[in-house]
Amino acid sequence: MNTERIKHLLAKVEKPGRYTGGEYGELIKDKNTVDVRMAFCFPDTYEIGMSNLGVKILRHCLNSLPYVWCERAYAPWDDMEREMRKEGVPLYALESGDDLKDMDILAFTLQYELAYTNMVNMLDLSGIPMLAADRGEEYPLVIAGGPCAYNPEPVADFVDVFSIGEGEFALCELVALYRECKQLGKTKEQFLREAAKLKGMYVPSLYTVSYKEDGTIAAFTPKYEDVPAVIEKTFLTDMDSAPFPTEHELSFIEAVHDRMVLEVFRGCIRGCRFCQAGMVYRPVREKSPDTLNAQAKALYKSTGYNEISMCSLSISDYSGLGEALEKLLGWTEKERVNLSLPSMRIDSFYAELMEKAMNVRQSGLTFAPEAGTQRLRDVINKNISEDEIMAGCAAAFDGGRSSLKLYFMNGLPTETNDDIRGIAGLAQRIVDLYYSKKRSKGKGGVSVTISVSCFVPKPFTPFQWMPQDRIDELKRKQLLLKECITTRKISYNYHDSEVSFLEAVFARGDRRLSAAIAEAVRRGQRFDSWDEFFDYGKWMQIFEDTGIDPEFYANRTMGFDEILPWDHIDCGVTKEFLIREAKAAIAERTTPDCRTRCSACGMQDKGCTVCKKGGKE
Repeated sequence: MNTERIKHLLAKVEKPGRYTGGEYGELIKDKNTVDVRMAFCFPDTYEIGMSNLGVKILRHCLNSLPYVWCERAYAPWDDMEREMRKEGVPLYALESGDDLKDMDILAFTLQYELAYTNMVNMLDLSGIPMLAADRGEEYPLVIAGGPCAYNPEPVADFVDVFSIGEGEFALCELVALYRECKQLGKTKEQFLREAAKLKGMYVPSLYTVSYKEDGTIAAFTPKYEDVPAVIEKTFLTDMDSAPFPTEHELSFIEAVHDRMVLEVFRGCIRGCRFCQAGMVYRPVREKSPDTLNAQAKALYKSTGYNEISMCSLSISDYSGLGEALEKLLGWTEKERVNLSLPSMRIDSFYAELMEKAMNVRQSGLTFAPEAGTQRLRDVINKNISEDEIMAGCAAAFDGGRSSLKLYFMNGLPTETNDDIRGIAGLAQRIVDLYYSKKRSKGKGGVSVTISVSCFVPKPFTPFQWMPQDRIDELKRKQLLLKECITTRKISYNYHDSEVSFLEAVFARGDRRLSAAIAEAVRRGQRFDSWDEFFDYGKWMQIFEDTGIDPEFYANRTMGFDEILPWDHIDCGVTKEFLIREAKAAIAERTTPDCRTRCSACGMQDKGCTVCKKGGKE
């Protein structure tokens, strides 16, 4: 990268390594020999974006095409943005240093709702009109994907094409179509009409949304007969043959996850009713232990990292975990490479697995009971008993661990004060368990950290119709829990309820929110998930000024017969299944996991090989 035009800026900013490119492993192509130039844009800082495995996988797929060069771009921190705007330097791609506005395609990954302002600000900083309707032929095509794309509507006005689902092959198909249209001299509008016919591709400008007097959606209508009324997600079926990069850039500065990352499997068998990922990433597809081991060895050879993180939604549900750990421990111990496991299900964490895991990185273990009482765990379909929780903690303590972190949520549907008190009670019983075998109560001892997030209703979950508690109620519950904790052995962390409120607004929002997001960017809002920049009062003023009632999205019970903003997206799980699960939650009934019995979620006829077909309740 030619750093001459930004060289004088780097001395004025924190962490200049974010902006220079030139890392070990950086991919450089001859831009004069490729037909399509892209930049994969991560709407957050370099350190977070460089940790994202999905971006690495998709760039690997795109750059495997000889006619494509896909570079990187990240949201600059406010100090660098100020200097860039002052000097008139537009946002650029890290590899070449070329302006983003000169690319053919900009691809954004939408990992969380509070990055929406960053995405739009990156367009503005690039000298590209925010709104898709204002971008002529001279501007890049803007595409987006990721988990937030399952409800694309709040940012529909800014994006030309959304990729719904897993993009390894879908994005390559889209780029191939773009190249063909470019070579034939077709217009952007002509390309978009063709792109809308590809599976998994949603072109918002080709649909009209109308509303009822009460503000709910009246109809969602394609503008042309050949445009699909429903966009079906794309997904891979064989993870062993799925593209996976064993070489990639190594950041100059420390990334958030500065280690090798192995994707173990996709999907989840559990069906927790609050969890969007557990629904939209169905069906479960596993990599074999041999594939994981081979990929780990290749990553170690190319990166030299001394830690491997095994990545999945629920690692202890991986059927080959014991075998995979044996294979990995067969060489990582000798090479002094640590293994790191993500959050575990306590009920699966027993003697044999614990014995293997004790050889894994000697840090605290993380479990996720999610609720403090059995009643509420049944409501959310956690399918775990207190006896199983205590047995899992006992196994961890017997194995030498003295530090546990427990994840909970507050504001869950049907939650009572007793459920809140139950969180403190469960944590206290775990502390008591540690000392029950006459362990010393002196220096050190046990440490139990409870981290409590606020419930956010998410699309494509059984709780998508449920309201979020209002902010004052969430704060009251947070204070109640704090008062219930009576020992220093228990540490208590909780999320900002105002941040969670904004997340809920965008999670269940429709395309009328695009006006508020654009106005927020004009008024300087960015990095809304960062404490330094989040401004609740400013957002409330923006909503008022743009005629939006945020509580309409966050705090309202939606009807089962209501047209939801994301109803034109097909994630594979049917609305009928989600309604059944919502009703089961209210009745405090649990649903077994997919391996125990198929619940006919909709994926049973779409390539699922885990569930036992039939068994519909």
